[in-house]
Amino acid sequence: MFDLRPVVYVTGLLVAALGVTMVIPMGVDLFYGSPDWAVFLESAVITTLIGGSMSLATANGVGKGLSIQQTFLLTTGVWIALPVFGAIPFVLSDLGVRPVDAFFEAMSGLTTTGATVLSGLDDMPKGLLFWRALLQWYGGIGIIIVAMVFLPELRVGGMQIFRSEAFDTMGKVLPRAAQIAGRISQIYLLLTVACAVLYVAVGLPPFEAIYHAMTTLSTGGFSSTDKSFGAFQGVPEYVAAVFMILASLPFVRYIQLLSGTARPILHDTQIRAYLIIILTITLMMTVYRLIANGDYLEHGFREGVFNVTSIISGTGYSSVDYQLWGTFPVVVFFFLGLIGGCAGSTACSIKVFRYQLLFASIKAQIRSIHSPHGLFTPRYAGRRVDDEVLSSVMGFFVFFVVTLGIVAVLLGMTGLDFTTSVSGAATAVANIGPGLGEIIGPAGNFGSLNDTAKWILAITMLIGRLELLAVYVLFTVKFWRG
Repeated sequence: MFDLRPVVYVTGLLVAALGVTMVIPMGVDLFYGSPDWAVFLESAVITTLIGGSMSLATANGVGKGLSIQQTFLLTTGVWIALPVFGAIPFVLSDLGVRPVDAFFEAMSGLTTTGATVLSGLDDMPKGLLFWRALLQWYGGIGIIIVAMVFLPELRVGGMQIFRSEAFDTMGKVLPRAAQIAGRISQIYLLLTVACAVLYVAVGLPPFEAIYHAMTTLSTGGFSSTDKSFGAFQGVPEYVAAVFMILASLPFVRYIQLLSGTARPILHDTQIRAYLIIILTITLMMTVYRLIANGDYLEHGFREGVFNVTSIISGTGYSSVDYQLWGTFPVVVFFFLGLIGGCAGSTACSIKVFRYQLLFASIKAQIRSIHSPHGLFTPRYAGRRVDDEVLSSVMGFFVFFVVTLGIVAVLLGMTGLDFTTSVSGAATAVANIGPGLGEIIGPAGNFGSLNDTAKWILAITMLIGRLELLAVYVLFTVKFWRG
């Protein structure tokens, strides 16, 4: 019989922990003299009591490890439960946020998508603003742990190729998760502090510096102002670009670096490819801006590297409305968002390594056509790639495209126009942030969408953040039969 108690127990602990951390934005409100501190006190009590009750009621079912079925269910269950409780402060606030909007905002935060339904951010209570940043910060560290511990174990989307690098977790998912989480937390916190210090050094006020450091390292993209990063143009854009890149590199490489070996990070083919893509597209955008828009070199390069890095990493900051640059940059940015960062980072979308495996497979197929009697095996980072990995990657690409198409059609059925439907589907499944068009483009937000579209997008964010198959497997009969 399928035992749900370990899943409920762990989920309850995380919900209770989320409730406890609600005292942080409560303290922010008290510091700034906002009466909204009571909202977080009430939310903390509700969340902590419910989470604690879930854990206490199922504590007798906790064993030494989790089965594959329990691990799949836990991975998805946590990402549903936390946004539900993370939405409570929005609902209880004086802003009049409706439940659908509150859930959308919380899901966008924890999945580090960065799409928002809220406006008037400049006048919003500091505590509620800080809660948005905290949600993204939690989501960033959470997805790293999922990518390093759970997805390789579950063989989702070819992630099993990193299993040896992310430590052996078979039969020891929870103990290993706790061990890895401790190491990651130190690095994640260190990078966040460093980013905040540099933001202050280049002119951001302390609150905005801390806020944007959290949403930068999580590659989430929430901002404390309606202008997004357009309110901090100049040197801060360079700082943001550097830390968005650092956040979208594999965190296992940082662990290895701190252990005394720099070779893995210097010879990682995924990192090389990622940096080459950023450099190439940035130079392309810079030249385009100089020729087509009459821009000057430093400004064109700065806006290019910032917005290119923001889109490919899935952060979703916007310093300008790049749709005004012309059709060419819009098309490039759309497909750039479908590349994503590196596996094992806070970045989102398809990920660079999957494209590398795809091209390696295509190369082997072409060579076999030229030499029918030869034996050509796809290789990644000098290693032979198993057929299981290639099959998993191909399956991921198929599911990604099919999901994007289905979501776009569903959004169109709600009455949205073609551009909004397609870009909305892409930004949700790839967890990018802004879409395209006048409504959800970099100069707009998702607040004016109908409720049905918001629910569809919120669910799609969850599916995309958990690499599609980790969620889809729950809808198969064989999964529940064990």
